[in-house]
Amino acid sequence: MSLGFLARTVAKVSVCQHVQSLHTGCKLLAAEKALLMKLRKNTGYTFTNCKKALEKFDNDVTQAETWLHEQAQKEGWTKANKLEGRKTKEGLVGLFIGNNEAVMVEVNCETDFVARNEKFQQLVKNVAFASLAHRQKKDQAGYVKNFLSTEDLSKLSTADGVSLADQVALAIGRLGENMSLKRAVALGVPAGWHIGSYVHGDVGTQTELAMGRYGALVVFEGGKEGEEEVLGRKLGRHVVGEAPESLGNMDDLPCGESETRLLPQTFLGDPSRTVAQFLRGQQARVLDFVRFQCGETVNEEK
Repeated sequence: MSLGFLARTVAKVSVCQHVQSLHTGCKLLAAEKALLMKLRKNTGYTFTNCKKALEKFDNDVTQAETWLHEQAQKEGWTKANKLEGRKTKEGLVGLFIGNNEAVMVEVNCETDFVARNEKFQQLVKNVAFASLAHRQKKDQAGYVKNFLSTEDLSKLSTADGVSLADQVALAIGRLGENMSLKRAVALGVPAGWHIGSYVHGDVGTQTELAMGRYGALVVFEGGKEGEEEVLGRKLGRHVVGEAPESLGNMDDLPCGESETRLLPQTFLGDPSRTVAQFLRGQQARVLDFVRFQCGETVNEEK
């Protein structure tokens, strides 16, 4: 065998091995990229952090995801402590109506820009359903109205066991603004009663929840069959627009433009009648109502 032939053979083997290693590397790179994309989609964290997590746990997506959540939570609490005390006058009122039950919550942030963020709106949704689950655990009969304060809400947890306080800290870490759990009310009504609702300026991206700066729940009975939902919306819209402070009686006479009792107020949907007169025409009766305005100063309800 000549030296020239041997040299050519060695060169050919080297080239083949180099090409094979390139192909293997491409496959490995594609697999790592797929894992990176999966982790990014599952968590929403940056590519840099996802790549760091995968390298730390030798491409184990489950461990990487757990670690990312833990790190984000730590960073969130650190940022939450730094931002504590900054005013949170913006935010959203979230409202959900179920079968003979409803919940309305207020969650605050610093700017309207963050209030429109999908992650903030997910937080509002989590607060609403945690509040509703809290009411359902009580298993109370008849008409029930439970108010929850900031302290009450912070102690609640979502279905996966994460506390709302931790979720707020995580949202602060992600969005960079101070946030706070303001209040919630959860209602349960007996059969034959209805809950009307209205949210002004619905901006929510969460289909299960209506979200805006103003919200109202109205508990009523009666109404024309098949038209209860429309009636409830009209009553809720009036409560949001006219901001009554008390219910009043069906026979109360209006006391002028500064009337703060619901039933003697001029009905927003028909200025020729009072709310009481409108209700008589609908064969209905309002039993209670709750109104939230985002950012307003309120006393703790009992």
